Amino acid sequence: MNCLKSKTVLLVSLLTLFSCHSIKNVQAQTPQQVHQEKPASLLPPQPSTSDLATPLTYKIETYNSQVMGGSRTYGVALPPGYDQNPNQRYPVIFLLHGGHGNPKDWWFEKKGKALKTLQQLYIADKLPPSIVITPDGNDKRGSSPYWDPEYIDGPNGKVSTAIGDELVKVVQSRYRTLLNPDFWAIGGLSSGGWGAMNVGLHNLNHFSILFSHSGYFKDKSGPNNSPVTYINTISPQNKKRLKIYLDSGKQDIEELQEAQQFSQVLSQLKVYNMFRQFPGSHTWKYWRTHLADSLTFVGEQFKISQIAHAGDNLGFDKR
Repeated sequence: MNCLKSKTVLLVSLLTLFSCHSIKNVQAQTPQQVHQEKPASLLPPQPSTSDLATPLTYKIETYNSQVMGGSRTYGVALPPGYDQNPNQRYPVIFLLHGGHGNPKDWWFEKKGKALKTLQQLYIADKLPPSIVITPDGNDKRGSSPYWDPEYIDGPNGKVSTAIGDELVKVVQSRYRTLLNPDFWAIGGLSSGGWGAMNVGLHNLNHFSILFSHSGYFKDKSGPNNSPVTYINTISPQNKKRLKIYLDSGKQDIEELQEAQQFSQVLSQLKVYNMFRQFPGSHTWKYWRTHLADSLTFVGEQFKISQIAHAGDNLGFDKR
């Protein structure tokens, strides 16, 4: 009887000790479990009312391009609250100009009105605050009404590499960017729409979201710079990562047909894409009106990527 009593006391003691140890372990794991269930947000939060009350601005910056062999420029519009949030990193959008253009075209009130569009999208929470860059897409021949920019690596300069790789690294070194390519978009208008597809497809280590307004997708330089053909050389893994937006005006017959054809090719290859057509033609009125449509698409993809990369190291690692 005494032996049984002793064993009972010992068993109770061991259970009590085990229970205490288990509770300590649960308590020790709780912070980690909470961290896993509620990962830090990758994208910046919705701007505050005070941040949105301040009009967006842009400025032209200069950098030395080893690829192009000289000084190059780009325009930059930083997002609301950028200076007030020194630990926050941001997604990036490149906007390419068209023929006879320059980095300022997208900002001008009489042309692109991009700052007004961005402000409206931030207020409506349709686009996370982003660093927006307008590169100089002109090659060594300069801007001219007699030719379009060559967004290729060709005899007039390696423009595709200069924008799609060199300038990307300049932006990453100067600003607080998210580095994962799922948080980088590149788009443009007319020849800049083709350029965005060409530069983007040749630099998929930096971009996964591409968009085009009134672009074309076959280039006279050949299939290597013709997105409708070059897309066939992209690896299956990269095809799965791509998100592409296309639109064109109903009166812009040639560009509309090219966009429809490219969208069909993308769908056959199971590349996620959206094609839209709107009333209008090859004009700044059309492009500034529908910039909000492409950037809303970009914003949706950024938000989807945030969910997909919720367990990443805040998206700082590229891959």
